[in-house]
Amino acid sequence: MFEAVNNFLQHVDDLVWGVPLIVAILLTGIYLTIRLKGIQITKLPKALKYMFENEESGHGEVTSFGALCTALSATIGTGNIVGVATAIVAGGPGALFWMEIAALFGMATKYSEGLLAIKYRTTDKHGHILGGPFYYIENGMGKKWTWLAKIFAFFGMGVGLFGIGTFTQVNGITSAVGNFFDPNAQNVIHLLGRDYTLAVVISGLILTVCVGLVVIGGLKRIAKVSEIIVPFMAVIYIAISLLLLILNANKIPAAIVEIVSSAFGMRAAAGGALGAIIVAMQKGIARGIFSNEAGLGSAPIAAAAAQTKEPARQGLVTMTGTFIDTIVVCTMTGLSIVITGAWDMGLEGVSVTTKAFQIGLPFPEQVASFVLMLCLVFFAFTTILGWNYYSEKCLEYLVGDKKTVLKGYRWLYILAVFIGPFMTVSAVWTIADIFNGLMALPNLVALVALSGVVVAETKKYFEKQKY
Repeated sequence: MFEAVNNFLQHVDDLVWGVPLIVAILLTGIYLTIRLKGIQITKLPKALKYMFENEESGHGEVTSFGALCTALSATIGTGNIVGVATAIVAGGPGALFWMEIAALFGMATKYSEGLLAIKYRTTDKHGHILGGPFYYIENGMGKKWTWLAKIFAFFGMGVGLFGIGTFTQVNGITSAVGNFFDPNAQNVIHLLGRDYTLAVVISGLILTVCVGLVVIGGLKRIAKVSEIIVPFMAVIYIAISLLLLILNANKIPAAIVEIVSSAFGMRAAAGGALGAIIVAMQKGIARGIFSNEAGLGSAPIAAAAAQTKEPARQGLVTMTGTFIDTIVVCTMTGLSIVITGAWDMGLEGVSVTTKAFQIGLPFPEQVASFVLMLCLVFFAFTTILGWNYYSEKCLEYLVGDKKTVLKGYRWLYILAVFIGPFMTVSAVWTIADIFNGLMALPNLVALVALSGVVVAETKKYFEKQKY
């Protein structure tokens, strides 16, 4: 039964994440990069500076940095640790190259999303700011495109409930805990026709309770918890990854050569080069988007609440999210995996990254495993919370401010967290990929349609900066 379900999901995934969607995402990023004259490169120093310089005046509910942290809480998660490993195992080291290429062009996409979020945000009768792709589709493209906004909101809700928000994060957490506390699966119980370790089952129950306590408390509690956890754990993970790379610096040049040669099918057997390139592109771009969410339209939901009066300024701050998430964090994870050869040891999921840390760090294996497990648990936990916020906003757009429906959805979200540990690793990532691709489509249409507005606002802002 499980095999039949996996085969069906894989077939759907191949259709959604086929060459057309990969080309559409890359071309959108390239198109916006050209129209914005490489803004992700030329204005990156200014964008990084703006991250820590909040505007003194400006209408909004949170600071620009606060909005960025909210977005990062949803993006820095299992995609950075498990997703990178999954991509490299499935597509070879070349998947990391295509992940970086997608992120580079994705920064222009993310800039445009942040700008449009501010440009077309609205305020409800209670004084709360509403924004995101559904509002820039409806207000920017016109009321006749409301159907497209609703499609985005529906798939966005699906991504939260069945993709990035629950299954993948929960599965990543429980797998990491299980691998650490019971790596040989000595204490197992039989559930749903399969064996699960007690560590997986218990950690899944604890996680469900913790998520429930925060989510039922509403958005303010989500933000408060995320703001404490994300910066602390991000610093720890980056520091540990940097240590691994510094200690193995002599192996980095060879790893880069392997990544580039794999990306262009140079290691494939005669006649198989094109197939190797397509697989590397497919896995790398899919996992890259899963991690940084450029083009998905999730970050603008958080960006819309920023205290700013300048759409272009918030666009710059928003695009730093992709830089931090993929260009920095995912690169560190990917290099660690390639340098140590952990991707080619018959492992899958979090076990790949764990093995890389065990091999590359000068600590006892248990210490390296514990640090990685801790980072993964907290990263994934905040991603679960962040995507509850996103998907709830999607639902709110569809049904309005109906408290009973929204509260019911929170309980459904908690239920999805509860069943997450019992999904197979391949099925979990395949479901996430499918919803990601479907969510991206309406947003890409809007970004291209409103690219003229993005260019005009950008030009106006930087002309003002000269005086």
